[in-house]
Amino acid sequence: MANNTVSTGLKVALGIALALFIGLGVFSSSLYKEKQENEKVLISEKTKVLNELNQMATQYDVAMSENSVVNQNLVDAKERIGGLIESLEASETNLKSLWKYKKKYLALQDEMNYILSENDKLKVENQMLATTLDSTKVQLVERVMFTDSLLVQNTALADVVESAAILSANSMKAFGVLERSSGKQIPMEKASRSDKIKICFTVAKNKLVESGDKELFVQVIDPKNNILGSNEQVMFGEEALNYSLISKFNYENQSLPICEYIAKKDKKDDFEKGTYKVNVFNGKELITSTQFSMR
Repeated sequence: MANNTVSTGLKVALGIALALFIGLGVFSSSLYKEKQENEKVLISEKTKVLNELNQMATQYDVAMSENSVVNQNLVDAKERIGGLIESLEASETNLKSLWKYKKKYLALQDEMNYILSENDKLKVENQMLATTLDSTKVQLVERVMFTDSLLVQNTALADVVESAAILSANSMKAFGVLERSSGKQIPMEKASRSDKIKICFTVAKNKLVESGDKELFVQVIDPKNNILGSNEQVMFGEEALNYSLISKFNYENQSLPICEYIAKKDKKDDFEKGTYKVNVFNGKELITSTQFSMR
């Protein structure tokens, strides 16, 4: 009878132990499933926070791309978001850590709303300033155009005055002469009878030309294309002029008749027969010319 009692007690104890074991397994399984569900929720929340942080970073990128001048507030705020994203990606996925990052995200969200609002105000101010600058630029361009127009007119006027303020000559005549011992000059048509070539012209009156000592270059070319007289050369920049003589005179803003002479190089020689050409230059500019012939 005692043996039966012990046997029954063992069976009961084993039953209880088995029931407890089964219950513990069920409980452990339930806890494991609950842990997995919690981990899924935490991972989902972490992913959500990361996505929201990346969206904030994108909004800052857009805001910075719309500014021609770098807004340091935007740059600093984006750097803070970037740092938080890196830290969250490397952090453990647990409720305490996630809540800490969630609070930081909410703080950055408020900061972003303020910074973007201020940035929008700044953009409006910049647009108004750009409009004002454009208007000022238009006025400046108009003023420059007006100034350029005046400059062109003044330059053109100066060119006209400069071109008009030069000596000119007219009424030029040239011919051979025979000069007597008394000083009397007799015009000659024969080359053999002439001992000088006389060149006469009138310097025209020009009030735009300053009075004072002036000079003109006279060039006499014989029928064989030789330059008579001194046949010296003067340079005007890169241009050379060979002349027969320099006619020097004092100009007083009045018409001035002038006569110059070219003598034979050798009294025994005669002037060439044929047509002669006479030119008068003011600097390098030809101001009058004529031709004559001797037979």
